[in-house]
Amino acid sequence: MTDAMTAASAPDEVTRCSWAGTEPAMRDYHDTVWGMPQRDNRTLFEFLTLEGAQAGLSWRTILLRKDGYAEVFDGFDVETIAGYTDADVARCLGDARIIRNRSKVESTVGNARIWLELDDPVEYLWSFVDGAPIDHRRNDTNPVPASNEISDRMSKQMRKLGFRFVGTTICYAYMQACGLVNDHHTRCFSHDVCNAAA
Repeated sequence: MTDAMTAASAPDEVTRCSWAGTEPAMRDYHDTVWGMPQRDNRTLFEFLTLEGAQAGLSWRTILLRKDGYAEVFDGFDVETIAGYTDADVARCLGDARIIRNRSKVESTVGNARIWLELDDPVEYLWSFVDGAPIDHRRNDTNPVPASNEISDRMSKQMRKLGFRFVGTTICYAYMQACGLVNDHHTRCFSHDVCNAAA
């Protein structure tokens, strides 16, 4: 999600990033998840999976399947997913609650196995921002990029470890979703909420 350049007032007078729109699912995601610093192992793996699944699709497409993904992928339990067999992959591919793309499903299994090889996945991911969220203070004259030098570095390092579906654009969206960066418009009410949660 990168279009946070402008902010708009909703009917309830709360100012949000314009991309939140009016759809309840998107608005709820914007208000309660996007940009909130995540330091939970399972949550960080969940969003790595979901952001990878988004490749070539809209975030709305994935968001509306978020619960289905959690059910199909055993609540994003990394150890369970790392142990998936070919039969498990086939089961996932047969379930319409997720994007049934073999490369994306297989990458989730492979990524889980690599995740478990990391000494501390949470610390590893947060190391890219020196352990603290970066507030970019986005406004109408400071637009949100699709990637930056940090996501370039993250993508390069994660690919070297063997992770898949971790291109620089996906990594930047991942950093936004998990609050490694705060890209809420400065007029958006969530901007200060996310900073306070850091």
